Amino acid sequence: MDKPMSDIHFRLMSLSLRFRDFFKSQMDVVMEAGIRPGFQVLDFGCGIGSHTIIASELVGAKGKVYALDIHPLAINKVQELAARKKLSNLHTICSGCATGLKDEGIDVVLLYDVFHGLSYPNSVLQELHRVLRPDGLLSFSDHHMDGGEIVFRVTDRGLFTLSKKGRTTYRFLKARQANAN
Repeated sequence: MDKPMSDIHFRLMSLSLRFRDFFKSQMDVVMEAGIRPGFQVLDFGCGIGSHTIIASELVGAKGKVYALDIHPLAINKVQELAARKKLSNLHTICSGCATGLKDEGIDVVLLYDVFHGLSYPNSVLQELHRVLRPDGLLSFSDHHMDGGEIVFRVTDRGLFTLSKKGRTTYRFLKARQANAN
């Protein structure tokens, strides 16, 4: 669906994210998602893995984290980090939308700072709805959008309902009856 940014743009973005992570841990952001040991988590648009690695450590050996990104350099970076940290519960998916995951197998989806740039955001939300368990949670943050726009764009098709506004993220629950209009 979407096409990956250029390699040079990705490298510049990676540098800025590493700079951000050095000065501000992403642990607080990920903790708002309520991830527990044994959970199955999808980090959609994982980038350099800032949130992926934290989630992988939180779910522990009995859980699993899927890191999805459209950019092959992102996937390579996450694989390198997982190998360095000996995280066997982390799996990567190179895709712009389709996860290849089974229906209703994911407890939490992390969707951080990518939604604004998606060419087909409704297709992505449909895919996330499909893979989330009935009581699944979508943890959402995008500093390129204001709160009203976030809530409207995530809930307008009836796939998700707002559960809670945290300090840095919005928590959405999977709607029982999806409106596919």
